[in-house]
Amino acid sequence: MDLYYTIEGMKKMPTKILVVEDDRETNQLLCKYLRKEMFQVFPAYTGEEAFQKLSTDSIELVLLDLMLPGIDGFEILRKIRSTKNIPVIIISAKDENEDKIIGLSLGSDDYITKPFNMSEVIARVKAQLRRFTQYNLYGNNHTENSLKHGNIVLDLNAYVVETGDNVISLREKELQILKLLMSNPKKVFTKEHLFETIWGEPYLNTDENKIMVQIRRLREKIEEDPSNPQFIQTVWGIGYKLGDEEVK
Repeated sequence: MDLYYTIEGMKKMPTKILVVEDDRETNQLLCKYLRKEMFQVFPAYTGEEAFQKLSTDSIELVLLDLMLPGIDGFEILRKIRSTKNIPVIIISAKDENEDKIIGLSLGSDDYITKPFNMSEVIARVKAQLRRFTQYNLYGNNHTENSLKHGNIVLDLNAYVVETGDNVISLREKELQILKLLMSNPKKVFTKEHLFETIWGEPYLNTDENKIMVQIRRLREKIEEDPSNPQFIQTVWGIGYKLGDEEVK
């Protein structure tokens, strides 16, 4: 049974998941399998229904189709990110890289392309819930609308990065990498995991240079000494992680 825990170790009620999908057969299939995992599931077939559920129920994760009648998935994602920091997984038949990039830049946490494997969907849902639960346990360093580590603050609404009195402008990939690392301050990310999460594509050895370029650009913007990085640290032979909280 998938029950998550508070800091005090007390059980919560089953996690509430909203499935936003206009195809009734697909929606019902997703709901059926999620309920087998003991999640509390709410179906929505239009953007209007999704907004209503989000406003009346304490939804903790959203599975979101992009191609909806009326209000599309992108607009729903914008609305969610204007008020909430819950995990959002896009499930869409649109597999163009441009759509994946737009979805990630608007704040989605994962992107699954139709047709999908139900076991993979369940695994990704559980992974996002674990990550969300873990980084919410860090108390004062994270709020509903921001992530903080050391003297760096990432505003999740405006997507502005601040270091002291400085406001930093980041490109889309830089921003997504920073969000991922700051959301998981104790975790070491392999290059493969980092690439597949941010780029939404299978990792190949030739993709290592793409990651290194983005990490270098990010360090040049947020590190005092990019040649001796304290904030984004390399774990040799594995990948990257955040430095200690005390680093200023």
